[in-house]
Amino acid sequence: MSSYRLDRTAFKAQTAEEAADHATYYKTLTWQERLRIANYLNSIAYNYPENEPPKVDKTAFSVRSRE
Repeated sequence: MSSYRLDRTAFKAQTAEEAADHATYYKTLTWQERLRIANYLNSIAYNYPENEPPKVDKTAFSVRSRE
């Protein structure tokens, strides 16, 4: 069993309010980066590989015109 060590240089001391302020960080990102993050979080939440989202079951839907 290998021993893991915490890299203390990767973190900084913050108050709870500073740590919870995610909006400021995400507003600095481009829309492409935010979309990439959202894709990653969806893949984690719904348990599918990041670049292979599940296919839609097209047999469950039907197309009809409105008259």
